[in-house]
Amino acid sequence: MRAVIQRVSRAAVAVDGETIAAIDAGLLILLGVGPIDDRAASTWLAGKISRLRIFADEHGRMNRSVVDCQGGLIVVSQFTLLADTQHGNRPSFTAAALPAVAEPLYRHFVSELAQLSGLSVRTGRFGADMAVDLCNDGPVTMIIDTPAGLPAPHGEKT
Repeated sequence: MRAVIQRVSRAAVAVDGETIAAIDAGLLILLGVGPIDDRAASTWLAGKISRLRIFADEHGRMNRSVVDCQGGLIVVSQFTLLADTQHGNRPSFTAAALPAVAEPLYRHFVSELAQLSGLSVRTGRFGADMAVDLCNDGPVTMIIDTPAGLPAPHGEKT
């Protein structure tokens, strides 16, 4: 999985002109799922993001997580994060999982993020053409890829 995390002062997602999710300060997470990703990767990534210390403390240092700040969370599925642009000028998306694989893992990630953070997680609409509006705070933007070969949590089969 690949996530692009943006610290935002506000963010919103609209489909067909209707706002379906909005937050004030927090994280906008764009999530790409690959064909070999699994629930263990999803759980690992949700934990990593919920603990990621990228919000300022009282000294102005990045030392607080979204949980510490009780910030907002929006997750948007984005298969284009896995585009291969090495050859030619037209991206290839063969590194992105098909919707039948990607959607359940996207939903699992959202569920795990909510459980691990204790925060409400808003979402885009999987597979929809979305308009994402945000004000990047800092700007702070990070890319996190899940490590290969993660063990399944709690002996769970993936």
